[in-house]
Amino acid sequence: MDTSTMIYGCMGLGGDWNTEPYQPADIDTAEAAITAALEIGITTFDLADIYRFGKSEAVFGEVLSRWPGLRERVTIQTKCGIRLDPKVYDLRGRSIERRVAESLERLRTDAIDVLLLHRPDPLADPADVAAALTSLHRQGLVRRFGVSNMSAEQITHLQAYLDLPLVANQLELSLGHRGWIEAGVLLNTGQSGANAFPHGTLEYCHRNGIEIQAWSPLARGRYTGAQQTPEEKAAAALVAELARKKDSTPESIVLWWLRRHPARVVPVIGTTRPERIRACRDAVQREPDLSHEEWYALWIAARGAPLP
Repeated sequence: MDTSTMIYGCMGLGGDWNTEPYQPADIDTAEAAITAALEIGITTFDLADIYRFGKSEAVFGEVLSRWPGLRERVTIQTKCGIRLDPKVYDLRGRSIERRVAESLERLRTDAIDVLLLHRPDPLADPADVAAALTSLHRQGLVRRFGVSNMSAEQITHLQAYLDLPLVANQLELSLGHRGWIEAGVLLNTGQSGANAFPHGTLEYCHRNGIEIQAWSPLARGRYTGAQQTPEEKAAAALVAELARKKDSTPESIVLWWLRRHPARVVPVIGTTRPERIRACRDAVQREPDLSHEEWYALWIAARGAPLP
C-alpha cells in the first residue's frame, strides 16, 4: 500500500462527541490541522463514520469543498463497523454498504481510497462481508480495503473469502502500549499469559504486504509532557535527551521508535493542534535516527524492568 510515512488521524475534528451540529469554528479547526499535516508531508487522512457522530467526516468534507484541488492531493481512509447508541459491532454486508454511502455523502467525494473494517464483529459472515466489499469496489465507490484491530487469524479467515487484497491493519501500538513487541519476547516465560496481543500478527502483516498502522502512537502524550508514573518519567527524560542529541523533538523520537521496527509501522497521529502536528515533522521527513542500543534503552525505560 502506497502511503506517506505517517497518517493524520481526524478523530479529534468536528467538535464535541454528540449529535449537535458542528460549528463554523470546527471547520476552521479542521482546515488548520489539515494544513499543518500537509505542510510536514502527510497526505493520508484517517477517519471513521462514528468519529464525533459523523461530524469528523462532515467537516473534512467541508474543507474539501472550500479548498479546490485538495481532493487530488490526499488519500482518504475511513472506517465502518461500529454503531453507536447502543454501541455494537456491525459488519453485515448491507450495513457496510449503507455506511459507505453515508460516508461518501458527508465527505463530499465520489470514492473512498481505503475502507477499513473498524472492529471484528463476531456475527459477521465472511462471505457476506466479502460480497459487499467486492460490490463496492466494482461500483468504484471504494478503491482498497483493510481492517482495524484484527489478528492474523481473523485477517486470514476474511481473506479466504475475498479476492481483493486487504492492504492495511490498524492497531494500537506505541512505547506505552508495548504488547505488540512483548508478545514475542515473553514467549516461554512466566509473563507470557499477561500479554493479550495476538502473537504473530505483525509478522503475518509484514510477510503479506499488509501495512501496519499504529493508532495512538504518542501514547496520549505520556512521553512528551503528560507523564505520571516513575516509568513514564524515566522514559520521557530519555526521550528528551535523545531529542536534544538528534536535534529533533520528543514527538519525533517516540514516533521514530515505532518506525524503527522492520515492519515499517506507519503512525496515525491525532492531535488537532497545528504546533503539535508540526512537532512530528522529523518523523515524516527523516529516516528513524535511533541506534539499536537507543531503541532498546527506550523500551527498557518504558517497561520499567529488565528484559527477560
